[in-house]
Amino acid sequence: MARTNTYLNFPRNTEEAFSFYKSVFGGEFSGGGIGRFKDVPLADGMPPFAEEDKNLIMHIELPIVGGHILMGTDAPESMGFKVNFGNNVHISLEPDTRAETKKLFNALSVGGKVTMELQDMFWGAYYGSCTDKFGVQWMFNCTEK
Repeated sequence: MARTNTYLNFPRNTEEAFSFYKSVFGGEFSGGGIGRFKDVPLADGMPPFAEEDKNLIMHIELPIVGGHILMGTDAPESMGFKVNFGNNVHISLEPDTRAETKKLFNALSVGGKVTMELQDMFWGAYYGSCTDKFGVQWMFNCTEK
């Protein structure tokens, strides 16, 4: 089933933030629990993660209210990120089909900037990201094969 989620980026304190959100909303982390950078398979030519970054969170999910899922990741400067107000939130879309994913991605990219082309990812999804012409950041994650 298609869904829309809010995706939050933190400089190095995602675990602290999500522990707080869990204390507020209750429930359990979903989507396989807490995914850490140390668990990410390195692509050819990709440098290894710095030792101090390996235990940071690559992905976490917490169901909050009304079926909405709050998602997050650590985005430290050591990995080339600079988290500022405005670039720390993405709208994450999970369309049902690759065709719908490509259609929405292409439409939202017009006049904006593609930050990652749609591609098959190691976690088994068809994924890409863009910033639309108004500066809103979008992520797409389709699990249809």
